[in-house]
Amino acid sequence: MLPCGESEPSPGMEPADTHLDPEAPIGERRRLRSDRQSANERRLRELLAAIGSGERTGRNLSREEAAEALELLLAEDVNPAQAGAFLIAHRLRRPQPQELAGMLDTYQRLGPKLEAAGRRSVSFGVPFDGRSRTAPVLPLTALLLAAAGLGVVLQGGDPMPVKYGLTQAEALAALELDLRGLAWPRVQDLFKRHGLALLHQPHHFPAAERLVPVRMAIGKRPPIATLELLWSCCPDGDLQVSGFVHAPTEALIHDSLASVGTAEVITIKGLEGGVDLPISRVAIAAHRRGYATERLILQARDYGLRSPEPELHSLAVWCQQGHAALQGEGPLLESLLWNGGFQLWRSGLADDLAAGVAAAERLVREGAVEAIRREIQEDLDHEAKDDRRTGDRWAPTGVETSTPLREARTGKPRRC
Repeated sequence: MLPCGESEPSPGMEPADTHLDPEAPIGERRRLRSDRQSANERRLRELLAAIGSGERTGRNLSREEAAEALELLLAEDVNPAQAGAFLIAHRLRRPQPQELAGMLDTYQRLGPKLEAAGRRSVSFGVPFDGRSRTAPVLPLTALLLAAAGLGVVLQGGDPMPVKYGLTQAEALAALELDLRGLAWPRVQDLFKRHGLALLHQPHHFPAAERLVPVRMAIGKRPPIATLELLWSCCPDGDLQVSGFVHAPTEALIHDSLASVGTAEVITIKGLEGGVDLPISRVAIAAHRRGYATERLILQARDYGLRSPEPELHSLAVWCQQGHAALQGEGPLLESLLWNGGFQLWRSGLADDLAAGVAAAERLVREGAVEAIRREIQEDLDHEAKDDRRTGDRWAPTGVETSTPLREARTGKPRRC
């Protein structure tokens, strides 16, 4: 039992000094205490002091300092209290373009790298915490673009804070394309052969995954969530497509990516901060090539598409709707044609948006999108049979697919 007035230290925290040398100068206490910290803790504390000291005494980090700070946050021995303090302080101060550029430098250096597959490639940056209100179309759009001959790079993880929404990995798995847990050379092989790749953070970037419990503890999206919209594991890719909600974020995306030399960027004010263009209201996007930026204001009804935004009920319902769309039916079809047509146009495979929508419909109606889904599924099934003989394949488990996503906020839903 502890003496009266004392309590157990929190995990990751050292106990308070209760037996200080009474002869030691009071001014030495801070130095003595600091000497007990590791070099990484002392350095992260310095960087935290810079961004967390308020408007008068605080300052923004340089690109090099931001890169260093993120590397310290990704280290195995990071102090969780320091990590949480840094993330929330950086959120409150608001990240600057040079800071996100430095963080991108660290992700590019420490994260996995996907080699170009000999075709024009497109990387999509969407919130890793998924979708909770509207049905995602990006997994279907990705298959359509792959069927058109593009290389498509998706990134994400398992359900995570703050939304615990439906993730890209879950949606693809519901379509019998479970790309989670694949070895990175296998991801590269699928990308080269079929034009589709998924970076699954828990397996492919565990250093970044270690910050998920800290993100849950602080209860707010940190600047790393913005970084996830910008970063691509395919550094040699041709086009980066990033979603946003607020106008300042769009400017931040373009400025940060320009700083690291990304030549072609599309930003989309998409549903729930992703890249899915809304179909029932005006769609806003911008396409930057080099130093020239084109603002795009579009309406689906001008192209004969008038469906409402499909709501997201459960993974089981989305699974049925997704399969129906690939067959040219159901409530997700027009959203698929709208988004697929837009991406074909901006990727240079169609002369204008009307031609892009027509090409997207042709790919769906002629069965090309479903065909590539089946090709990837057969490739995965062949590998799974081999792995069952060796016991190597990672087998996901999860919650009931019919459970509404707002109730089932953790776990990995099973296939429908």
